[in-house]
Amino acid sequence: MLDGSVALHLAQLPVSLPEADLSSGTRAANNDCRLFFNAEGQANDPAMKALAEAFQSPAVVAAWERMCGLDLSGTFARIEYCRDGDGFWLEPHTDIGAKRVTILIYLSTGPGAEGWGTDVYAGPEAEPQSAPGDFNCGLVFVPGENTWHGFHKRPITGIRRSLMLNYVGPEWRARHELCFPDRAVK
Repeated sequence: MLDGSVALHLAQLPVSLPEADLSSGTRAANNDCRLFFNAEGQANDPAMKALAEAFQSPAVVAAWERMCGLDLSGTFARIEYCRDGDGFWLEPHTDIGAKRVTILIYLSTGPGAEGWGTDVYAGPEAEPQSAPGDFNCGLVFVPGENTWHGFHKRPITGIRRSLMLNYVGPEWRARHELCFPDRAVK
């Protein structure tokens, strides 16, 4: 999904596993240790800056619009670098309406990493079907009432690394998470 050299660089970022609260099954429970491609992240890493600029570019935005059948006018790019360890899980959920599209890219290369893809569900009580977690592959969906996803608890050796990219509407309140909080993609 990404240029190979960019994917390799991001997979090897020297980041540690945050001390996370794994009891709730939500990412929001750990807001204080999340890593975003915001102004601070871009200032610290040229690859983060390049990827943020790419997802802001008219050509890339137009490609996502064509692929997903969306109009992303007035949305903002949001990229999170997710780091998950053994014991991590996410309860089945649908994304909030402010997220216009969700793009997940897997960056792990360790033993068993191919089994660390996102789980998709036919409904909140359904059995999970896991997307492949192969390196530099991903899962894309337009959030809706039927896009249940999560991550059932399973062994993770090392760090499960992934990118969560979203185009979010102007109602998104956590402006510090955005790549360019004062500039919509188009």
